[in-house]
Formats: sequence, structure tokens, C-alpha cells
Amino acid sequence: MADLPYSEKVMDHFLHPRNVGEIPDASGVGSVGNPVCGDIMKMFIKIENGVIVDAKFKTFGCGAAISTSSMVTEMVKGKTIEEALKISNKAVAEALGGLPAIKMHCSVLAEEALKSALADYYKKIGKDPSGFEPKEDSHEHHGH
Repeated sequence: MADLPYSEKVMDHFLHPRNVGEIPDASGVGSVGNPVCGDIMKMFIKIENGVIVDAKFKTFGCGAAISTSSMVTEMVKGKTIEEALKISNKAVAEALGGLPAIKMHCSVLAEEALKSALADYYKKIGKDPSGFEPKEDSHEHHGH
């Protein structure tokens, strides 16, 4: 199995993804998709007193897309919104022990799903979500 491009952590999160499902009374829901590879991610977050107390996801996509979604939901739990916004796709990939270059766009998608959910939360509470737009430079690794 050593010749697989995926780390053990990626495989672990793919085979045993954490936090799969929906949060019925979610504070924010983010939906993103990559039409090129057909990955679709939906992220649900529950926020109390500015802290993300729960996060769940539903991902329709490849193993890397599922693993990165799973890892992001693990990473944001217990974090403040400010801390969650600092989670980059590179941090997600590193937490998973690295991703093959061709799959880096999956971690970008996971980061965007999180930011989309946070933006949704801000809209709900009447705050300006403009700070949550994905950074333009995050699209450099979209493999076709």
C-alpha cells in the first residue's frame, strides 16, 4: 500500500470521516462546488458566543474531498470565528500529512466551504460578510 499517493491520515479520514451529517439548527451553512471535478461540499456550523461549537459536513466527491471536509470540521471545533478564518487550505493539507498536488484543490474547496458557512452566519446576524470571500490566489492549483 506504500505506493498510494495518500497519507495514512487522509485514508483514515476518508474511511472514517468525522462529523458527517447536518446540523438542523445550524448557525451557518456553506455550499461550494467545483464543476471541473464534480466535488460538492456542504458545511454546517453551530456558533455560540462567537465560538464554533459544532461543525458537520456532507460531501459528494473523491476521497480527498471527503478527507479534507472531515479534517476542517475537526479543526474548527472550539475555535473562534477569527481563528477559524485563519485555517488555510495549506493548513488542512498539512494536518492530513500532505495531499498529492493534483488533489490540493480539494483542500481549497474545504476552506471555501468553511468560509461560505461563516459568511452565511454573518448574513444571518446582520453583519457584513465581505471579509470571508475566498482569496483569489487560492485558485492557482485547480488541476484540470
